[in-house]
Amino acid sequence: MSTNFSEAIKYIGCNDKTIDLFESQYPVPNGVSYNSYVILDDKIAVMDTADPRVTDEWLANLERELAGRTPDYLVVSHMEPDHAGSINAFLNKYKETVVVGNAKTFPMMGQFMDVSLFDNRKQVVAEGDTLELGNHTLTFVMAPMVHWPEVMVEYESTEKVLFSADGFGKFGALDVDEPWIDEARRYYLNIVGKYGASVQGLLKKAAALDIKTICPLHGPILTEDLGYYINLYDIWSSYKPEEEGVLVVSASIHGNTKIAALQLVDKLKAAGVKTQFIDLCRDSLSEAVARAFYYDKMVCCAATYDGGLFPPMQDFLHHLTAKAYQNRKVAFVENGTWAPQAAKCMKAILEPMKNLEFVEPVVTIKSTLNEESSAKLAELAEALR
Repeated sequence: MSTNFSEAIKYIGCNDKTIDLFESQYPVPNGVSYNSYVILDDKIAVMDTADPRVTDEWLANLERELAGRTPDYLVVSHMEPDHAGSINAFLNKYKETVVVGNAKTFPMMGQFMDVSLFDNRKQVVAEGDTLELGNHTLTFVMAPMVHWPEVMVEYESTEKVLFSADGFGKFGALDVDEPWIDEARRYYLNIVGKYGASVQGLLKKAAALDIKTICPLHGPILTEDLGYYINLYDIWSSYKPEEEGVLVVSASIHGNTKIAALQLVDKLKAAGVKTQFIDLCRDSLSEAVARAFYYDKMVCCAATYDGGLFPPMQDFLHHLTAKAYQNRKVAFVENGTWAPQAAKCMKAILEPMKNLEFVEPVVTIKSTLNEESSAKLAELAEALR
């Protein structure tokens, strides 16, 4: 897909395939893109900068498109360093450019850089304000807590373009051929997932706009079938399952809990239930979080550890609670050689979450599966059908 979809709006972002962990926690095997755009009109507006890792490349891309002209405005949608990390270099290079942000943008900017660089050349905008560039007009739409408090998006009315900040973004460099949905889901649910109510508010505002193109700050520019992407964001931000099925997650010390989890997977699949298995000790935690939201049911299988819960499961469940996991059915399989505590610990972590139904029976294994616990596993499989 071409990144330059317009004669006036040019892509000046960069791919980063040297990064291993996004935000120092999410694996990005196919890298990530730091998207930025420039609108060339009577006045020139640069739409966000890029991560410090690619500052020199980004400035070169901008200079190429400017072709000797000077930018009039720098619009700052989001102050997170992967998008705002080159502001300092930009302002040192283009000393007359006006910086456009909202009332929450500039205090944050002062925390990241010297205030004197922008304090005498800033333009503060609010909901519904416009910026006239000539044939193009930007309208500013506030999007607080999607996913920082200063976030705003911009709608360009001539070409009907929404500059959507982190909304509709995905992991992966732009030259990687992969489906949009999986890495977009993992990106949204792990990074923005806590703020579903804020995303719902922004979607309502966006519904009043005639949008033909979405330009996110990560991932590809979206130009076709926008209803597909907007519908997914509506599902994700309202915490609805995408599909009926069961995610079975396992945190096993010596492998016996995992044997039970896999036996449950086999029973569910034999009954025609769509089922996915994730080993929390080995598989991607961020993918496990994304898949927990994907299905309407989940079974947590964990060993007892030091009188509590085996840490890989504890970490996973705390990530789910941090992202507002809700509206699902959850069951537990626990293991313990002398004093099983895992189920009690797992339930205690999840109980404060909204609209969770806990499915019985709780299956307790004493070290290894036996006839009694295998029968309980079969009973649980039946209850999850």
